[in-house]
Amino acid sequence: MLGSTLSFAMMALAIRYATATVPTTEIAFFRNLFGLAALMPLILRRGRALPRTRHVGRYLVRTSIGLVAMLCGFWAVGHLPLAQAVSLSYATPLFVTIGAALWLNENVRIRRWLAVAAGFLGVMVILRPGTGFTPGMIVALLGAFFSGIVALQIKQLSRFDAPDTVVFYTYVFWVPMSLVPALFQWVWPDPMAWLWLVATGVMGTFGQLLWTRAIALGEVSALQPISFVQLPVLVVFGWWLFGETIDAWTLAGAAIVLGANGYIAHRETMLLRRSATQAPVEAAKPSE
Repeated sequence: MLGSTLSFAMMALAIRYATATVPTTEIAFFRNLFGLAALMPLILRRGRALPRTRHVGRYLVRTSIGLVAMLCGFWAVGHLPLAQAVSLSYATPLFVTIGAALWLNENVRIRRWLAVAAGFLGVMVILRPGTGFTPGMIVALLGAFFSGIVALQIKQLSRFDAPDTVVFYTYVFWVPMSLVPALFQWVWPDPMAWLWLVATGVMGTFGQLLWTRAIALGEVSALQPISFVQLPVLVVFGWWLFGETIDAWTLAGAAIVLGANGYIAHRETMLLRRSATQAPVEAAKPSE
């Protein structure tokens, strides 16, 4: 999950540079196209056949929602300060926790519900309705919401298919789906933009592969908060490369959201350890 987070951070920087001359919809298309090109050698290594699945319908739903999340997230990275865009994206684990309880039937108790409430309070501090609010913030928050749904869908798909299969069919659907909106805003990239577009696809693919593996191996709500490492990385790059500064409200709201999600991760880890400790004891009990 940490490797995935750093890969997505580098992808965000490439998106920011590409946005200067290329529309968001076109960036999403080339991210998917070059991402699929980077993925194919890994899929076909050692003469393996293309992955197969019996869940095409699930992938169609997953990729449709994922494309909306991608477009929202890419637009936010390209048009909002990096620290603000990333801070709002941290609402994703909050949505994941809610969805995990309602959709995956994970047991979320009162302490984590209180942490979710605190996290959304932090989101409101970042948004500052009526003062520092801009419509672009809602785009970033929508991206977080749809990303949370995607995380839950990947968790479900990983029960049926291998991680590489999940990523492969995601890109197979994404390439033609993302081409349609890109055609309405098409511009031919200049040579430097091509470099950023390729980097977006390659880093996005590596991040997706690692993320899918992480989701398949662990609890969704426990893994998501590791993405917090992205904030300090992009804050430094935003200051160094783009002269951005992080305002006090964004910093305070991000701290509340990070703290809430950190507590959610801590509780999830404690429950997993308790379950692992109690399982051998339960198994050793004589049957009645």
